[in-house]
Amino acid sequence: MINDAIDAFAQIFTPPFRATLLKSLGLTIGLLIVIWLGLDRLAAYFIHVETGWLATILAVIVGLGLVVGLVFLIAPVTSLVAGFFLDDMAAIVERTIDPAGAPGKPIPAGAAAIFALRFAGLSILVNLIALALLFAPVVNVVAFLGANGYLLGREYFELAAMRYHTPVEARAMRNRFELRIFLAGLIIAGFVAIPILNLCTPLFATAFMTRMHKRLAGGEAGLS
Repeated sequence: MINDAIDAFAQIFTPPFRATLLKSLGLTIGLLIVIWLGLDRLAAYFIHVETGWLATILAVIVGLGLVVGLVFLIAPVTSLVAGFFLDDMAAIVERTIDPAGAPGKPIPAGAAAIFALRFAGLSILVNLIALALLFAPVVNVVAFLGANGYLLGREYFELAAMRYHTPVEARAMRNRFELRIFLAGLIIAGFVAIPILNLCTPLFATAFMTRMHKRLAGGEAGLS
């Protein structure tokens, strides 16, 4: 598992992944700029203060609020944008680790869009958990890692498994290897906790869980 994580981390900086990373970051920055402009216009529309000093204070408060809001939105927006590239990235990993093996089947466009929205929703949920427990030392770390380990491990593993199995089969496989997938999810959770680097979470998690699925599926085939 550790070797899979190390190999997955190394792969996100290779040319095929780097191209996807640049595209997703570019789209993310573009969306954040649009969101910033929209929120700024919205704040200006609803806040009308004539007094000079009060207007300045409110402008500073609104500006800080927008900065905090955008920092909070970076991870969800990145997950949403990168979610549309996850199937392509899984295919790259499969060709790298098993070039002679049968390639997985791309997930239908509708299902891929749902996955992208689910990834963004999970990212928002995890960030809300971290925010809610910000002032609860130790508890916040355990809750953050535990929630991330379960949610992200589950979602990314099922994404990798669904390229070879039906959704029902993918969930059944995830249940059979629940502990190992949770432990792998904890590694992803640790990755999420690192600022800046966490922008690469969708790429790392996809590369990591694709390897995990191949390894676990190969073990099942050897036992059958």
